[in-house]
Amino acid sequence: MIKELHAAGIGAGIHYPVPVHLSAAFAGLGYDDGAFPMAERAAREVLSLPLFPQITPAQQERVASVLTAALRRM
Repeated sequence: MIKELHAAGIGAGIHYPVPVHLSAAFAGLGYDDGAFPMAERAAREVLSLPLFPQITPAQQERVASVLTAALRRM
């Protein structure tokens, strides 16, 4: 999905690619992969789309259109 959005000139990404319990800052707590499966799944799947105060309705429509078209191809 990210490749499709980027190919259309739309910035997108995985905002938090590492779940908090697996980050270096919390390594001392001893949690391993699988400890929080929903957080781990979200880190793999949640997509950050363009979001900023000046985004216009036309830009929003374009993001939605490209996203919808990409989802239909999946």
